[in-house]
Amino acid sequence: MDKEIPLIIKWSGKEYEILIEENKTVSDLKREIAAKTSVKPERQKLLNLKVKGKTEEQCKLGALQLKPNFKIMMMGSLEEDIQEANTAPKDLPQVLNDFDIDDEEIAIENRDIYLNKVARRVKEYEVKILNQLRPGKKLLVLDIDYTLFDHRTTAQSGAELMRPYLHEFLTSAYEDYDIVIWSATNMKWIIEKMKLLGVDRHPSYKIAFYMDSLAMISVQAPKYGMIDVKPLGVIWGKFEQYTPKNTIMFDDIRRNFIMNPKNGLKIRPFREAHKNRCTDNELLRLSKYIKDLAKFCDDFTTVNHKNWEKYKPKGRSSGEDTESDVRN
Repeated sequence: MDKEIPLIIKWSGKEYEILIEENKTVSDLKREIAAKTSVKPERQKLLNLKVKGKTEEQCKLGALQLKPNFKIMMMGSLEEDIQEANTAPKDLPQVLNDFDIDDEEIAIENRDIYLNKVARRVKEYEVKILNQLRPGKKLLVLDIDYTLFDHRTTAQSGAELMRPYLHEFLTSAYEDYDIVIWSATNMKWIIEKMKLLGVDRHPSYKIAFYMDSLAMISVQAPKYGMIDVKPLGVIWGKFEQYTPKNTIMFDDIRRNFIMNPKNGLKIRPFREAHKNRCTDNELLRLSKYIKDLAKFCDDFTTVNHKNWEKYKPKGRSSGEDTESDVRN
């Protein structure tokens, strides 16, 4: 009898145990996963399963030398979720789980109870530096899901899920900014997604460090109850070279920067990658914006980032080039 391998599939916040024979293929594994999760094999993307030199149909699990209880991270959507997304009314807002935070609620950022939480994160949260921090650089903090990456649409490669102009945008930003990735998920997912997108090894830019959900804090919003947010004060408290004056954060969910509203820019979410890859140019235009900020603005908190598309730097001369070189 062939040896069986116990595996754990992580999907949608849950773990599923699967026992499968070593002589089975990756395609067989996907069928087992479908039986457990109801996600069809063709909808599944196994992020950290490295298959080299063979197609999934040919590759035997035994050849992958998987350790017992190896955790495989899966992305994929149920058919009913896909159908619902495709038939939703067109007049619904792009982001259904965001909150319209009123200006009066921004006082949250100054409350001692939350500042104390930030101070604890500064003390206790461990940041692993991936690449050297560069003196004199500004700071760009980026979300992943729906900001850089469509994490719900199914595809055969990371390139199909990646937001257009991502590498060009990061290459341009790296000239003026140290870049940090902060996602409201766990560190393993962040690492795998950055590998999938090729961000972790790109020759033209470097990521300073990653931050995950453990660096976030919970706050009580008057209208919406308890919500988890990303306080930039955790970074500012750990690294003196970064301050509110030189930091900007992109996120598709506004509430994530409720603790630092003057430093957050709500990016349009990148969804349905298969439909929008040829038309989405958000990063192309934002590249120009953050280039202007770095060159002409001494204090990012003095700029209303909600109006970034209309931003006209006071220091730019009339004859100066206004076109971004991100396409090049």
